[in-house]
Amino acid sequence: MINDNIIEQVTDLKYLGYRISEYKSDLEDKLQTYNKINGAIRRHFGKQMNKETKLRIHNITAKAALKFGSEAWVLKEREEQRLEAAQMKFLRHLLGITKLDKEKNQCIREKTGAENIVKEIKQYQEKWLQHVQRMDTNRIPKQALQYKPKRTKEHRTTEEEMEGPTSF
Repeated sequence: MINDNIIEQVTDLKYLGYRISEYKSDLEDKLQTYNKINGAIRRHFGKQMNKETKLRIHNITAKAALKFGSEAWVLKEREEQRLEAAQMKFLRHLLGITKLDKEKNQCIREKTGAENIVKEIKQYQEKWLQHVQRMDTNRIPKQALQYKPKRTKEHRTTEEEMEGPTSF
């Protein structure tokens, strides 16, 4: 309750383009948007535009939409595979290569000059971390990064359990 107004409790919230949810990850939304943009590039710029221009449009729009908010992602192997598969789907179509051609992903990236999307996201995250570390200590992102929650009895480690009760 804020100022005598009841605030609705929700399990899913989109704030500044970033999904905060108990059930669905922000990555799902970003992948869906990435695929929609890539589909629009393929449909609307088919044969009329050269490959370099389509790749530049992809880098400016689709990649930017995908990477927005990725600073806080913790990627599991399955999610990394899904990201790479989405990128490769676009790059294969761009070059007119099908999976039946059995062309390796690295070879396709070399032909297009594209970098692995997972590697790009990790570099982006590292760059963001360095940026936050340079911030003044009164800035909220820096405080969030340095936050260490106090341990409660329910959240003690195995080593602490073996030592016996401690005062908090």
